[in-house]
Amino acid sequence: MIKLSLIGHLGQDAVMNTVNGKNVLNFSVAHNERFKTAAGEVKERTIWANCALWAPNSIGPYLLQGTYVYVEGTPYMEMYTDKKGQPAVSLKVRVTNVQLLGGSPRSGEKTGEGKETTDPEQPMDDLPF
Repeated sequence: MIKLSLIGHLGQDAVMNTVNGKNVLNFSVAHNERFKTAAGEVKERTIWANCALWAPNSIGPYLLQGTYVYVEGTPYMEMYTDKKGQPAVSLKVRVTNVQLLGGSPRSGEKTGEGKETTDPEQPMDDLPF
C-alpha cells in the first residue's frame, strides 16, 4: 500500500467534473517547506499536488482558493513535456480523505471547518487529469 498525507493551501477553487458518468472534484494543493542547503543557506520550495476526489459530498463549496486543508490518498506521478519542451513530472493524488483545517480564505464565507469526506473505491484509470 502507498499513501500520501499532505497539508497545504488550495491553489484555486475546486471544480466539479463528470467523468464516465461519475462526479469528481478536482483541486490543487500547495505544500511549502523550508530547508537548509549543504552550505547552510535557507531555501523554500513549493510542491503542488493535483487532487481528484471521486463521488464528492457537500464539501465542494468549501474548497476555495487559499483554504488550508489536510488531504490523504493514493499518489502517483505523471510525466509530461512542459511549455519549454523539457520533460517534467506532476504529482497526482486520488483523494480518500480531505479535512478543512481552518481560517476562511475569503472574508464573510463559511469554511466548513472540521468537515471531512471519503470516497468509495474508484479505478485509477478514470482519473480526469
